[in-house]
Amino acid sequence: MEFERSADGGLTLRYRLEGALAVLRIPEAATPLPPERLWAYTCFEVFVGIAATDAYREFNFSPNGQWARFDFATYRGRVPSPVGPAPRLVINRDAGVLSLEAKLEAACVPAGELQLGITAVVEHGDGHHSYWALAHPPGKPDFHHRDGFAVALKAPTP
Repeated sequence: MEFERSADGGLTLRYRLEGALAVLRIPEAATPLPPERLWAYTCFEVFVGIAATDAYREFNFSPNGQWARFDFATYRGRVPSPVGPAPRLVINRDAGVLSLEAKLEAACVPAGELQLGITAVVEHGDGHHSYWALAHPPGKPDFHHRDGFAVALKAPTP
Protein backbone atom coordinates (compact mmCIF):
# COMPACT_ATOMS: atom_id res chain seq x y z
CA MET A 1 0.00 0.00 0.00
CA GLU A 2 1.30 3.40 -0.96
CA PHE A 3 -0.31 6.80 -0.80
CA GLU A 4 0.61 10.39 -1.49
CA ARG A 5 -1.04 13.77 -1.33
CA SER A 6 -0.30 16.17 -4.15
CA ALA A 7 0.47 19.86 -3.71
CA ASP A 8 -3.04 20.74 -4.95
CA GLY A 9 -4.67 18.51 -2.31
CA GLY A 10 -5.40 15.46 -4.48
CA LEU A 11 -4.73 11.96 -3.21
CA THR A 12 -3.21 8.93 -4.95
CA LEU A 13 -3.56 5.45 -3.44
CA ARG A 14 -1.83 2.31 -4.68
CA TYR A 15 -3.09 -1.07 -3.50
CA ARG A 16 -1.41 -4.41 -4.17
CA LEU A 17 -2.80 -7.86 -3.44
CA GLU A 18 -0.36 -10.74 -3.90
CA GLY A 19 -0.78 -14.48 -3.62
CA ALA A 20 -2.96 -17.28 -4.93
CA LEU A 21 -5.55 -15.05 -6.58
CA ALA A 22 -7.29 -18.03 -8.18
CA VAL A 23 -8.70 -19.04 -4.77
CA LEU A 24 -10.25 -15.59 -4.31
CA ARG A 25 -13.41 -14.07 -5.71
CA ILE A 26 -12.23 -11.00 -7.60
CA PRO A 27 -14.86 -9.10 -9.62
CA GLU A 28 -14.13 -9.01 -13.35
CA ALA A 29 -14.65 -5.91 -15.48
CA ALA A 30 -17.69 -7.48 -17.17
CA THR A 31 -19.39 -8.12 -13.81
CA PRO A 32 -21.37 -5.10 -12.59
CA LEU A 33 -21.99 -4.96 -8.85
CA PRO A 34 -24.46 -2.93 -6.77
CA PRO A 35 -22.59 0.36 -6.13
CA GLU A 36 -23.91 0.55 -2.56
CA ARG A 37 -22.39 -2.86 -1.80
CA LEU A 38 -18.97 -2.89 -3.43
CA TRP A 39 -17.56 -3.54 0.06
CA ALA A 40 -19.36 -6.90 0.11
CA TYR A 41 -16.92 -8.20 -2.51
CA THR A 42 -13.15 -7.96 -2.94
CA CYS A 43 -12.69 -4.23 -2.72
CA PHE A 44 -10.08 -1.62 -1.77
CA GLU A 45 -11.20 1.29 0.39
CA VAL A 46 -10.05 4.52 1.94
CA PHE A 47 -11.74 6.42 4.74
CA VAL A 48 -10.80 10.10 4.71
CA GLY A 49 -11.40 11.78 8.06
CA ILE A 50 -11.33 15.51 8.53
CA ALA A 51 -9.06 16.28 11.49
CA ALA A 52 -10.73 17.72 14.60
CA THR A 53 -14.23 16.78 13.35
CA ASP A 54 -16.39 13.66 13.27
CA ALA A 55 -16.92 14.02 9.50
CA TYR A 56 -15.37 11.59 7.05
CA ARG A 57 -15.68 10.30 3.51
CA GLU A 58 -15.48 6.69 2.30
CA PHE A 59 -14.33 5.58 -1.14
CA ASN A 60 -14.70 2.01 -2.41
CA PHE A 61 -12.69 0.86 -5.44
CA SER A 62 -13.60 -2.47 -7.04
CA PRO A 63 -11.21 -4.48 -9.22
CA ASN A 64 -14.00 -4.45 -11.84
CA GLY A 65 -13.51 -0.67 -12.28
CA GLN A 66 -16.53 0.49 -10.30
CA TRP A 67 -16.22 2.93 -7.43
CA ALA A 68 -18.46 4.56 -4.85
CA ARG A 69 -18.27 7.55 -2.51
CA PHE A 70 -20.14 8.01 0.76
CA ASP A 71 -20.05 11.04 3.06
CA PHE A 72 -20.64 10.89 6.82
CA ALA A 73 -21.20 13.74 9.31
CA THR A 74 -20.69 11.43 12.29
CA TYR A 75 -19.83 7.76 12.92
CA ARG A 76 -21.95 5.91 10.32
CA GLY A 77 -24.19 9.02 10.10
CA ARG A 78 -24.43 9.17 6.33
CA VAL A 79 -25.30 12.40 4.54
CA PRO A 80 -25.88 13.06 0.82
CA SER A 81 -22.67 13.10 -1.20
CA PRO A 82 -22.24 15.89 -3.73
CA VAL A 83 -21.38 14.84 -7.24
CA GLY A 84 -17.68 15.23 -7.85
CA PRO A 85 -15.12 14.12 -10.37
CA ALA A 86 -14.70 10.38 -10.73
CA PRO A 87 -11.44 8.92 -9.49
CA ARG A 88 -9.05 7.69 -12.14
CA LEU A 89 -8.52 3.97 -11.66
CA VAL A 90 -5.72 1.89 -13.13
CA ILE A 91 -6.16 -1.83 -12.51
CA ASN A 92 -3.69 -4.56 -13.42
CA ARG A 93 -4.00 -8.28 -12.83
CA ASP A 94 -1.10 -10.60 -13.52
CA ALA A 95 -0.26 -14.06 -12.25
CA GLY A 96 -0.38 -13.73 -8.49
CA VAL A 97 -0.69 -9.92 -8.35
CA LEU A 98 -3.66 -7.57 -8.41
CA SER A 99 -2.85 -3.87 -8.29
CA LEU A 100 -5.18 -0.90 -8.25
CA GLU A 101 -4.21 2.75 -8.36
CA ALA A 102 -6.86 5.35 -7.51
CA LYS A 103 -6.23 9.04 -8.16
CA LEU A 104 -8.63 11.39 -6.42
CA GLU A 105 -8.68 14.97 -7.64
CA ALA A 106 -8.44 17.72 -5.03
CA ALA A 107 -12.18 18.43 -5.47
CA CYS A 108 -12.90 14.93 -4.06
CA VAL A 109 -10.69 15.27 -0.99
CA PRO A 110 -11.55 17.48 1.98
CA ALA A 111 -9.20 20.40 2.54
CA GLY A 112 -6.93 20.66 5.56
CA GLU A 113 -5.37 18.00 7.76
CA LEU A 114 -6.68 14.51 7.14
CA GLN A 115 -6.73 11.14 8.86
CA LEU A 116 -6.86 8.10 6.59
CA GLY A 117 -8.16 4.61 7.22
CA ILE A 118 -6.69 2.49 4.43
CA THR A 119 -8.47 -0.84 4.12
CA ALA A 120 -9.35 -3.81 1.93
CA VAL A 121 -11.97 -6.53 1.90
CA VAL A 122 -10.94 -9.85 0.35
CA GLU A 123 -13.61 -12.38 -0.60
CA HIS A 124 -12.40 -15.98 -0.60
CA GLY A 125 -13.63 -18.70 -2.92
CA ASP A 126 -15.78 -20.25 -0.19
CA GLY A 127 -17.56 -16.91 0.34
CA HIS A 128 -15.95 -15.87 3.62
CA HIS A 129 -14.27 -12.47 3.87
CA SER A 130 -11.07 -11.24 5.42
CA TYR A 131 -10.73 -7.61 6.45
CA TRP A 132 -7.43 -5.79 6.15
CA ALA A 133 -6.43 -2.38 7.50
CA LEU A 134 -3.33 -0.50 8.53
CA ALA A 135 -4.91 -0.41 12.00
CA HIS A 136 -7.93 -2.18 13.49
CA PRO A 137 -9.78 -0.87 16.54
CA PRO A 138 -10.47 -3.46 19.26
CA GLY A 139 -13.28 -5.95 18.61
CA LYS A 140 -14.76 -7.01 15.31
CA PRO A 141 -13.56 -5.27 12.14
CA ASP A 142 -15.09 -1.80 11.85
CA PHE A 143 -13.49 0.36 9.19
CA HIS A 144 -15.72 3.31 10.16
CA HIS A 145 -14.26 3.48 13.68
CA ARG A 146 -11.95 6.47 13.97
CA ASP A 147 -9.30 4.42 15.81
CA GLY A 148 -8.64 2.74 12.47
CA PHE A 149 -7.76 6.02 10.75
CA ALA A 150 -4.04 5.43 11.28
CA VAL A 151 -2.47 7.81 8.76
CA ALA A 152 -2.23 11.55 9.43
CA LEU A 153 -1.70 13.84 6.44
CA LYS A 154 -0.93 17.50 6.81
CA ALA A 155 -2.60 20.03 4.55
CA PRO A 156 -0.65 20.61 1.36
CA THR A 157 1.54 23.68 1.29
CA PRO A 158 1.25 25.93 -1.75
